[in-house]
Amino acid sequence: MTRNESSRARFGAYEVDLHTHELWKFGTRIKLVGQPFEILSMLLRRAGELVTRDEMRSRLWPSDTFVDFNHGLNAAVNKLRDSLSDSAEHPRYIETLPRRGYRFIGQVDWLEGQLLVPAQRNCAPAAPVEPQPVPQLSLEPELSCAASPAHRVRGRYFIGAGLLCTLLITVALFLRPVSPFGNADPAHAVTEHTRPLLAISDTAYPAFSPDGNSIAFRRYSYAGGSGIYVSPVGSDSPQQLTSNEEDDCPVWSPDGRFIAFTRRIGRSYAIHIIASDGGGAEKRKAEARIEGRFTSVSPPPSGLVDQELSTGGISLARGELDWSPDGKFIAFSGSDGLYLLSRTDSSVRRLTEAPQSTQDWGPAFSPDGKRVLFVRDNQLDLSNEIRSVSVGGGDWTGIFSERGKITSPPQWSYDGRFVIFSSNRNGHPALWRISLDSPAEAIQVSEAGSPAWDPAVSRRGYRLAFERLMRSLSIWQMDLTESDKRSYLAVSSTSDTDQGPGPQFSADGQKLAYMSDRSGTMEIWIANRDGSNPFQLTAVGGAGTPRWSPDNGAIAFDVGSNSGPRVVLVNLHSGVPRTLAEGVCPSFSRDGKWIYFASARLGDWQVWKVPSTGGSALQVTRHGGHAALESLDGQWVFYAKNAMAEPEIWRVPVHGGEESPVPLVRPGSWASWQVTKSGILFVGPSLGHQAVLSFYDFAHQRTTTLAVLKHTPFWLGATTDGKLVAFDQPGQEQSQAMLVENFR
Repeated sequence: MTRNESSRARFGAYEVDLHTHELWKFGTRIKLVGQPFEILSMLLRRAGELVTRDEMRSRLWPSDTFVDFNHGLNAAVNKLRDSLSDSAEHPRYIETLPRRGYRFIGQVDWLEGQLLVPAQRNCAPAAPVEPQPVPQLSLEPELSCAASPAHRVRGRYFIGAGLLCTLLITVALFLRPVSPFGNADPAHAVTEHTRPLLAISDTAYPAFSPDGNSIAFRRYSYAGGSGIYVSPVGSDSPQQLTSNEEDDCPVWSPDGRFIAFTRRIGRSYAIHIIASDGGGAEKRKAEARIEGRFTSVSPPPSGLVDQELSTGGISLARGELDWSPDGKFIAFSGSDGLYLLSRTDSSVRRLTEAPQSTQDWGPAFSPDGKRVLFVRDNQLDLSNEIRSVSVGGGDWTGIFSERGKITSPPQWSYDGRFVIFSSNRNGHPALWRISLDSPAEAIQVSEAGSPAWDPAVSRRGYRLAFERLMRSLSIWQMDLTESDKRSYLAVSSTSDTDQGPGPQFSADGQKLAYMSDRSGTMEIWIANRDGSNPFQLTAVGGAGTPRWSPDNGAIAFDVGSNSGPRVVLVNLHSGVPRTLAEGVCPSFSRDGKWIYFASARLGDWQVWKVPSTGGSALQVTRHGGHAALESLDGQWVFYAKNAMAEPEIWRVPVHGGEESPVPLVRPGSWASWQVTKSGILFVGPSLGHQAVLSFYDFAHQRTTTLAVLKHTPFWLGATTDGKLVAFDQPGQEQSQAMLVENFR
């Protein structure tokens, strides 16, 4: 078998660079190093082949460790499977051949261009944004967190019931995202409501029936029950149609009687059709190997059977399908373009022709059936473009060039006026929509939140469905003065997605601010330092990255909006929230007079600062910067060099000067480090796959290891004396299909 010379590959939800040893899932970097990564590399290079245990031993283990080889290999493979959410009993990627070795059984697509940029969390778009005017909100009265000491009220944190209600209402009124799609029609004033589609988990790729009253979806579960399901909307009693874990991407026939879906068998894809009520046998429509050779199959089960159709050597490059509104065609993605499979005469017709190093995928018929929406993916520069083409073929029409990574097929709105798609442009996959009347700007679908992908829009009933990854993040703490440095749970389940919680201690170390979506949207919460007595501070939707003022009386945070992310200041004692600047990741100067933030207003990410009382922003860095923190002596501004994984930490004098790197400090993310009085605490991957908490000493300019954590956190908070740290740790990961009612 010829080995692929590329070092970059995609399989399932994962992308990997074998040269840089980086692995991503849906754009989020996964820590996988050492022997588990080397095993993945060997398996991918020889996908479909047996890689023997002896071959792995000779490459990965020296001869003098042969006695421990079996234990080490089993542990490494288990670690790899955990990272890929795979299982030995029901493998999707790594198959065990007992006493012989392992084989990679998933489809592998080798890429010639760069992989997607590792995702950031909440604060940072993955690419520069166009300059936007800073929203000017007239909110009176205003009180500065830098007021005179005589007017400061120290030690007062919990706001009276009346003041808290006023604050929440004010924040909600002034900062909530305003939809540009509403009008004076009362029907458009109905509030959207987002909830899980079903009580069961591991549900994905939803698709509405033509009348909008039922939904088909895929389920993949290690506990059994994988396959294609159908359920009435609002019911928790879905009907299982198939029982194959490789079934995916269901779509309905326009009369609602049948469902088409794809099934992967080894390295082959096939299009199947089954009755939506569960009656009748599955009917195979087409099958082609990834290599482009048609493969005959055994006769399908008895019952309603269609003939088996050859695609003329055309390979099904991906699993996404769509069924035309007139019922005549099923669209699918081939290796060199889009194709239409005729339901009347079983012919296959080319719809688009993808140039070399590009791929056309994600077909979606317009509501009137005249055009097909799709994504053209340039694999060399990772640019994505949403296009449409006439069902009759011919010239395509460009709709929107996306600066992020489009993660699932785009969809038409119910009336065909808008296009809804998922992109990781802000770090996490989120849903966006563009108007065909003015497609220059994409606006986030705030009802869906993030992460979100695989959108489905009902043609009737004003409903949106999508897939979300549920991780149940929690906040853990560790007292670094204790000899055993044991971590303990402080706040459980702050978030059901992979955003948050961004824990931050107040300047006096007595309070804890963090992000949580327990109320339905991502908001800022405040609690005692141990997580007790929490209360919700904001009600804006999409709040993140809280930072305390030096006097403990105010919190700055960022919030998403239709006009771009904004930095907002809330005084806890009195006053109303104020928008200060366009940007993300705010933090206070040590005297409280300035708020640092990151902005790409000039094209690339730099650190800026704005007076905490309001005013014009000043640029701090010139050569790249993100997520700044000022030293406690007020002499230096430390910052992450960029928003990518494992950034360098740099510093610049507070009053300007040379920008220089800080040696020996390399956190796992732009948020997993904290400046204390005597140095920098940070968490980064080390010692194989372990997460190591380290300390960089300013006085001696050296780094020491303090503790080993179970998982590498994205966020790290610490008290100013460096004695107590807080960090996030994930719970069980699962996908969940979500439903938005009254979606316009």
